[in-house]
Order: sequence, then C-alpha cells, then structure tokens
Amino acid sequence: MGARKRERAERLKAEKRVTAIASLKECPTSPRKMRLVADLIRGVEINKALGILHFSKQDASNRLEKLLRSAIANWEAKNEGARLEETPLCVKTITVDGGRQLKRIMPAPQGRAHRIRKRSNHVTIIVDRMPEKVEKQVKVAAE
Repeated sequence: MGARKRERAERLKAEKRVTAIASLKECPTSPRKMRLVADLIRGVEINKALGILHFSKQDASNRLEKLLRSAIANWEAKNEGARLEETPLCVKTITVDGGRQLKRIMPAPQGRAHRIRKRSNHVTIIVDRMPEKVEKQVKVAAE
C-alpha cells in the first residue's frame, strides 16, 4: 500500500513540474468582461494566445497578456533545462472568479440615491504541455 502512494506522489510531482501557474488578484475589471477575453485563449497554444491578446481591442486583454507572460516565465523558471521553443505549451485552464465589490452611491433625481457596484475579479492561468494528439496536428499543419 505504501509503494502505491509513493508512486502516485511521484507521478503528481512530475505533472506539477511541467505545469506553471500565475494568478492576478483584485483586478478592477468586471468578471464578465474578463471572461469574454479569457474564453478566446482557453486551450490555445501560447504564441497564438499572445497574438490574440496583443491585437484584441478590449482593455482586459492587456492585463491577461501580462499575466500569460508571467505564467510563461514561471514555466521557464521551473524547467531550467528545457527550451521554450522546443516545448509546445498551451493555456490549459484559465478561471475568472469574482472579487470584492466596492459599493458607491450615485445621486438620483428627487433626492434619491442609486447604488453602484464597482466589481473586481481574480484570474488564474495554468500553462501546460499540449496534449500529444493536438501536438501532432499542429506539427502536420505547420509542414
């Protein structure tokens, strides 16, 4: 029983060595606007994802591009011997969660007040190697 647990632990360590995580907390953009941009790059190869974010008009794309570059740098720090050009990486998962809301009051007609919610979000990106099936398709398409 102990040998099985050790094997499983070693396998999980090897999987974690290949993945890299970057997170952005309390980003002052509404989660819905951030999710629209995050959906564009989910499951995409990193060079293509950087291109999509760089040429996107949304303000959220600038923040996500910086976060993706941070995740790539984290991967390079974990895998010192591996070359980024030789390893096909993709955005494995990207999650956008709601952060705290700042509640403000806006004056309204006839002495009333309307509540304004200034939303924020938390974004987490996980960069990992591309699955072998997709990797073969990308190589065939490049040739």
